[in-house]
Amino acid sequence: KRGEAQNPCCLRSSVKFPQSVMVWGAMSSAGVGPLCFLRSKVNAAVYQDVLEHFMLPAADQLYGDADFIFQQDLAPAHSAKATSTWFKDSPEFNPIENLWGIVKRKMRYARPNNAEELKATIRATWALITPEQCHRLINSMPHRIAAVIQAKGAPAKY
Repeated sequence: KRGEAQNPCCLRSSVKFPQSVMVWGAMSSAGVGPLCFLRSKVNAAVYQDVLEHFMLPAADQLYGDADFIFQQDLAPAHSAKATSTWFKDSPEFNPIENLWGIVKRKMRYARPNNAEELKATIRATWALITPEQCHRLINSMPHRIAAVIQAKGAPAKY
């Protein structure tokens, strides 16, 4: 309102240079998997290490000896020659991109002051993701594929 611009109740503090962290996470139709916070830039070797120490144990716990489909998101390390590719420029085929969007929306008003607070906020927000949300995203794949086919390969609504 007019004249209230400097009123303390109308002001919100912000961090001038917000912290950022690199995080890896996985999802399945059964829910979210573990998070891995990475200390270094992700290249093919770091990514393969994450797969070995986080993804494979989580998949083993979820699926045991049963078959499952592993799908990567759009991160550049995931499309290195040493790593197989999956429609690297098509978020429509990567439901985890939508899941990260949910996480970001839930964190919209969080104001972590440092990297550790940011990690704690991400962990807490990740824990709020329900198996039903993941199941809906995974089950949307046939519709996603149909939308891309209908758009003749152009970006679709997902």
